[in-house]
Amino acid sequence: MLKSVILIGGPQKGTRFRPLSFEVPKPLFPVAGVPMLQHHIEACAKVPNMKEILLIGFYQPNEELNRFLLNAQQEFKISIRYLQEYAALGTGGGIYHFRDQIVSGSPEAFFVLNADVCSAFPLTEMLSFQKEHGEPNSFVILGTTANRKQSMNYGCIVENEESNEVLHYVEKPSTFVSDIINCGIYLFNPDIFQHIGAVFQKNQQDMLLEEPTNGWHRAEAIRLEQDIFTALAGQGKLYVYKTLSFWSQIKSAGSAIYASRLYLNQYHTTHPERLASNKEGGPKITGNVYIHPTANIDPTAVLGPNVSIGTGVTIGAGVRVRESIILHGANLQDHCCVLNSIVGWDSTIGKWARVEGTPSDPNPNDPYAKIDSETLFREGKLTPSITILGCNVTIPSEVIILNSIVLPHKDLNRGFKNQIIL
Repeated sequence: MLKSVILIGGPQKGTRFRPLSFEVPKPLFPVAGVPMLQHHIEACAKVPNMKEILLIGFYQPNEELNRFLLNAQQEFKISIRYLQEYAALGTGGGIYHFRDQIVSGSPEAFFVLNADVCSAFPLTEMLSFQKEHGEPNSFVILGTTANRKQSMNYGCIVENEESNEVLHYVEKPSTFVSDIINCGIYLFNPDIFQHIGAVFQKNQQDMLLEEPTNGWHRAEAIRLEQDIFTALAGQGKLYVYKTLSFWSQIKSAGSAIYASRLYLNQYHTTHPERLASNKEGGPKITGNVYIHPTANIDPTAVLGPNVSIGTGVTIGAGVRVRESIILHGANLQDHCCVLNSIVGWDSTIGKWARVEGTPSDPNPNDPYAKIDSETLFREGKLTPSITILGCNVTIPSEVIILNSIVLPHKDLNRGFKNQIIL
């Protein structure tokens, strides 16, 4: 029997994902037409003998999250439960706090997936790899290759090239260590809790030697990467399975558009029915495009490549959309143009208006380049990147918006470039 744990974080995280995370929890933000989290759940549900999927985070349960869980259970025919942390406990502290729930039913192994990654999720391959490498009680990290410069932004893995054992692990090193990076997807067995428990005991002892504080729960705040993997490396218990399939983080809004592109391309294999095609009386489709059935699109519109159209969207005559995510209820009026942008819920783009961002793609000439997850601000200035329109934004006719972030409930009547409008 197998289980899966998906770490979804909480509202204090995701600052780089603003303003989109103001309206919906980041894990439920739609990527390639479905909530980000659904890609993870679907991959887990396909693994043979998977009995339960647990979500761990510190979001307050709400109607939207509960509805998503109910729909996912019905669609994938598997038990899905949300376990709420009392505080941010870290990637290791969360699974340790709920270890009784995880080991209930005596699973032989369980996956742990970070919610803010986009991947082909080679979970069955990781299972096969574990059986072929190391001891029966070994642990597996999913890894991929990055370029030398970008590798220092991730957890770096030094492996034994013959056995794939992890010999050395460093989280975000200051100098180059390895071009093999941690993908945030793991395969554990219940023995991992002995190692996490040892860190917890040490944290408790350290706290007894410190001055009393009101941070009484700090002992349980444990990081898998720094606290566990660094110690396990070189002990013959930790192995890396390197994937050649696509993988990316989803830390910023710009990376959501890139992730949408990756998933849309994967749909050719996994969900061809989700991809729109050119039909008589329909819009012109170029490349990979997802259109929700409730969207109303004029046949003279041109969509694609890499476009996702949400529920209830209205797109007028002559509209051009490419490399963008259009969220539910948006209204794109006649002859407007949307490029490299995210148009927020129930927003309106006026006639002949132009909304354009700068692509934040990886270097196409470097096969190992990853996307840079930019923060909204650098040195006090807005980082020029994709254009994001928040909820209920209205862009009047003939206005140009370039590389800007427009927060909710704004009605604009002039052009903006490289600005944030509060």
